[in-house]
Amino acid sequence: MNAPAPKLQPKDYASDQEVRWCPGCGDYAILKGVQKALADIQADPAKTVFVSGIGCASRFPYYVATYGFHTIHGRAPAIATGIKLANPELDVWIVSGDGDALSIGGNHLLHLLRRNVDVQFLLFNNEIYGLTKGQYSPTSKVGTRSPSTPLGSVDMPVSATQFALGAGARFVARAIDTQQKLMPEVLKRAHDHRGASFVEIFQNCIVYNDSAFDHFTAKEHAEAAQLHLEHGKPMLFGPGRKQGLRIKPGALEMEVVTVGENGVTEADVLVHDEKNRVQAMMLATLQPPSFPVALGVLYCNPAPTFEQAVGDQAKLAVVRLPDGDMNKLLRKGHTWTVAG
Repeated sequence: MNAPAPKLQPKDYASDQEVRWCPGCGDYAILKGVQKALADIQADPAKTVFVSGIGCASRFPYYVATYGFHTIHGRAPAIATGIKLANPELDVWIVSGDGDALSIGGNHLLHLLRRNVDVQFLLFNNEIYGLTKGQYSPTSKVGTRSPSTPLGSVDMPVSATQFALGAGARFVARAIDTQQKLMPEVLKRAHDHRGASFVEIFQNCIVYNDSAFDHFTAKEHAEAAQLHLEHGKPMLFGPGRKQGLRIKPGALEMEVVTVGENGVTEADVLVHDEKNRVQAMMLATLQPPSFPVALGVLYCNPAPTFEQAVGDQAKLAVVRLPDGDMNKLLRKGHTWTVAG
């Protein structure tokens, strides 16, 4: 008998290209997390494709030992949709930054999500344009000073997670670049989901927007400012996991309560339900200092995929018209001849 092939390790998913991001960039950590997830699921490099647009994050396909396409600004979802339709057996990952995905690519991302194309979309959110030297992006906070907003941005920022939920995404999650135990688990959940999986990864840009997320990612703030979601488990956080979320009496909004105070028990704390879109949208709006940032899988409710529907429709068309003739179809109805 032939011995089973050795299991692929994270290093086996690293290409021979020199990884070139700014020293200290969060993209290095995300690359490591993705390679760990690929090894955990034993992804077949010959059937895996990474697609990117334009931006710092878009170097990603060069650094993974799989197939890859470095496409044009904002159009990665369109290219990835074509790949998945042409060969539904391929495992397609999309890598994009907040500018690439939510500015010029916002329209393409919306349609990818509403169609429910079976791909994993990873949005690296550093709240700035890094590749073009620090201009403010669609996710930049009000007041962000940059070469394009020297007096501070006056734009209300886009919430990537709220956008995805509003576009009809069936899987929406969040992770932090430096959380190397948790991020691969979120990525594996995204991969297991059949349909469009949207993962927002908070990524630090050490050069142009350093410490943008320190208010909830820094070690001294993390425990009190992060809510790690688990389906079917009460939404507890903070020191000793004594704080929790519940619906405010008489109002359709969340509030933070402390277990053991004012008669509050753990039974009063909301239980996370991944299939509850309304709850997911409420979680997506929470921001420090009043609330923790919700991390993990906010929403997961599978539905039929786009490529499956397109494939079924094509089969039906063949059954209905088995002797179809493309030449006759092109000349059917009103036609004319251009002469002279």
